[in-house]
Amino acid sequence: MLVLRTSPASPFGRKVKIAAYELGLMERIEIVPADTTDPKDVLRTQNPLGKIPTLVLEDGETLFDSRVVVDYLDHLAGGGRLIPAGSKERFAQLRLQALADGICDAALLQVYEGRFRAPEMRNAAWIENQAGKVNRALAALEPAPPAWPERPRIGEIALACALGYLDLRHEGKWRADHPKLVAWLDDFAAKVPSFETTRFKG
Repeated sequence: MLVLRTSPASPFGRKVKIAAYELGLMERIEIVPADTTDPKDVLRTQNPLGKIPTLVLEDGETLFDSRVVVDYLDHLAGGGRLIPAGSKERFAQLRLQALADGICDAALLQVYEGRFRAPEMRNAAWIENQAGKVNRALAALEPAPPAWPERPRIGEIALACALGYLDLRHEGKWRADHPKLVAWLDDFAAKVPSFETTRFKG
């Protein structure tokens, strides 16, 4: 049995879970919650960075971060399903995944600034810098949201998770200025049941 260390609200963990569902591998994975702030959590021995998601293999070896874990799952399922084999499509998907993951990184850092730093210590310019990354990425995607075939690939999955995280932690403020991306996400949610299955409901 594979073990996925993650937390329910993590957009990166959600990306891995959706990937596993789409690849038909979810029944082979046990989800074990992890607390990245707890020094006693064994996560820190499984992943020296103490970050999620981390995948524990059946032989005890571990894989991280989410991009490596998804690549492994795609390989386990025969390869080329979420990450295309052809160079042009492959790098287009990896680039989209990187952009979507960057949205998540910047959005998370804004959340952490508010959650872990006292109000008088918060850096407004730094927060604005992170918000700018999100805004520029969304502006780049809005004119032509990515088209996808019958089943989503890793780029589309990552983007859906990024937008879902903006809904969760940033009150969906992105929606007002990005109607095409809103329609794209609605279509994704309608066609990919695992998107709702993995939604954080806390």
